[in-house]
Formats: sequence, structure tokens, C-alpha cells
Amino acid sequence: MEELVQVIAKALVDHPEDVTVKTVEKEHLIVYELYVHPDDVGKVIGKQGRIAKSLRTVVTSAAVKMDKRVTVDIIS
Repeated sequence: MEELVQVIAKALVDHPEDVTVKTVEKEHLIVYELYVHPDDVGKVIGKQGRIAKSLRTVVTSAAVKMDKRVTVDIIS
């Protein structure tokens, strides 16, 4: 799942070498922390958060077989 988030994010940004994903697991939640270059935060979030919402939807759909909730946090 980390790789999925990373591949999608690298396709959106101007600085793909600065894209990293860190996984934080809790009891019933997995958080994928997406780190991007400060100049690329707007590109990953998109107008009114549309790209971020779409990214979260794709990750949530891909994780449907897991017994945990999944979310993506965007961090610069």
C-alpha cells in the first residue's frame, strides 16, 4: 500500500525524489504519512482538496480486504 501511495504522489509532483511514505499502525487504523517537498503540497492537495480526497479514496478502496481503517496524511 505504501508503494501505491508513493507511485501516485510521484506522478503529481515536481520533486519526485522528495516523496516518501511512512506507515503508522494503531489498533484499528493504519495511517500513511505522505511527505512531499513544500512546493508540491498544493499539487498533492489540489483545488478544494479534490486530489487528496481522490488519493484517500483509492487507498481506502485498495485496503477494503483489511480489517483496519486506512487514511493518508499529507505532510510537507
